[in-house]
Amino acid sequence: MKYLLIIIATAAITAVSCFLWFNRSSKEITDDDVQAAQKLLALNLTDSEIDTLLADVRDNAEDFDLMHQYTLGNEVPPALLFDPVPQGFTIDTTSVSAQWRIPEEVILPINRDELAFYSVLELASLLKNQKITSTELTQLYLDRIRRYDDTLLSVVTITEELAIKQARRADEEIQQGKYRGPLHGIPYGVKDLLAVAGYKTTWGANSHKKQTIDQTATVVKKLEEAGAILIAKLTSGALARGDVWFGGTTKNPWDLAQGASGSSAGSASAVVAGLVGFAIGTETMGSIVSPATRCGATGLRPTFGRVSRHGVMTLSWSLDKVGPICRSAEDAALVFDAIRGIDPNDKTTVDAAFNYDGQVDLASLRIGTVEKYFEDDTVNQEFNEQALEVLKKLGANFQSVSLPDSTSLPVKVLSLIMFAEAGAAFDDFTRSNLDDSLVRQDERSRPNALRQSRFIPAVEYIQANRYRQQLILAMDSLMQQYDVIVSPTKGFRQLLITNMTGHPVVVVPIGFDEDGHPQSITFIGNLYDEATILEVANAYQQATDTEDQHPAFFLPEPIAEN
Repeated sequence: MKYLLIIIATAAITAVSCFLWFNRSSKEITDDDVQAAQKLLALNLTDSEIDTLLADVRDNAEDFDLMHQYTLGNEVPPALLFDPVPQGFTIDTTSVSAQWRIPEEVILPINRDELAFYSVLELASLLKNQKITSTELTQLYLDRIRRYDDTLLSVVTITEELAIKQARRADEEIQQGKYRGPLHGIPYGVKDLLAVAGYKTTWGANSHKKQTIDQTATVVKKLEEAGAILIAKLTSGALARGDVWFGGTTKNPWDLAQGASGSSAGSASAVVAGLVGFAIGTETMGSIVSPATRCGATGLRPTFGRVSRHGVMTLSWSLDKVGPICRSAEDAALVFDAIRGIDPNDKTTVDAAFNYDGQVDLASLRIGTVEKYFEDDTVNQEFNEQALEVLKKLGANFQSVSLPDSTSLPVKVLSLIMFAEAGAAFDDFTRSNLDDSLVRQDERSRPNALRQSRFIPAVEYIQANRYRQQLILAMDSLMQQYDVIVSPTKGFRQLLITNMTGHPVVVVPIGFDEDGHPQSITFIGNLYDEATILEVANAYQQATDTEDQHPAFFLPEPIAEN
């Protein structure tokens, strides 16, 4: 097990000296300073012990100062890498090329605006059979962005010049019989944490709203190779936190008085409002799952290491993941198949099979349900029960399971890992007070999270990673007995556990509450087995119609009859 031990200003030094460095003024550190620092660090050193270590603490502080004279870009990874694979686990690398079933008899609607909500495979049928051009479809989505996004605030940058160029090339290739596959000619958007050469990459932050990065993220390159058309860079909460960015608050298409949640706010919002055919989001701790739930999208958070993060803003080296946000599980499977795989520019990526075929016999699967979580989720009880009943009718046989949460391990403390790594990724940003420029400054804001991270001792960060190793082993022991585990999405510790262990999840909408807000359920899979949870999610969606419902404000206006 290789562990990512972020060696920042706190690494290989005592926690005391780190704390004192951050709080010291120009005057020399004194024994009284060390004495005060002990309250935070759970130490009880004697006066003699403090006197003995004081010179070393001062030397360490000087080393910090020396290190800060150099510059580390956000893209520079640490020397040690996180690997979620437990001892004895074997990664299946035998892939069978997916045979996507592109329907033949898709009819071009009289009202072209209806295309905005077609599935990727339906759009692929129209494009492949040349019933519509990619240029026409791209222009339709661009027009919808201009019509609706001043209300939704889901788009940072329209990449129109690039989009038209890519669409024209797609049309030429399709006309010449050079069909690349079901994403060929499909317009999409990416979260504005992903770099695209020639366009700004703002990370949602005032401090970076003019930033340009002279590279293109691997995921964007892979989608270009698949023939997809990039039409927009979509909003992220500032530095991947929440739904507030320098342009305002991205809205939930189902309730324009409510934020879209985050931080992949624009990706979920734009997909559900029909501004793009699909979108790419990122997650460190809920940033795909949460906005997908809030907006009623289908979100896939892949296994850690499945999709390259090269060219993507780093928040947490051992937790960041990239995945699709779509209008259906099958769309998510299509997109995931295009973006997965090894990238030499991201050493955490792995070669693993993806054998999705859209067909699954639920009766043949070992399916667990986190019964305690469902019992405690009284707010969504009706929706959860209805969803579970649908799965039973499809053949699912449930077994009650318990996740390895705080009853056996101190799971709650593992969030220290995310905060410490984020503090390292934005060390200079915080020390230079650029964090003051971000719009949101409350207790749950990114600036506050970065500031408090400086008070996490290196020793406690490493100890949390040791508990994380135990959690990985415990979760693997559980998952060996199941193909899929079904859990409520909101609340509890499922989100924290599965992000820390690197397990993949799919969230799908299952209904609307009395206020018209979408609700969701989560399917948890084994490491590198996105195929099974996507097939189960697809089976559920084939038996229901929640994903086929769209927010009224964004629906096409009826064409008047003559």
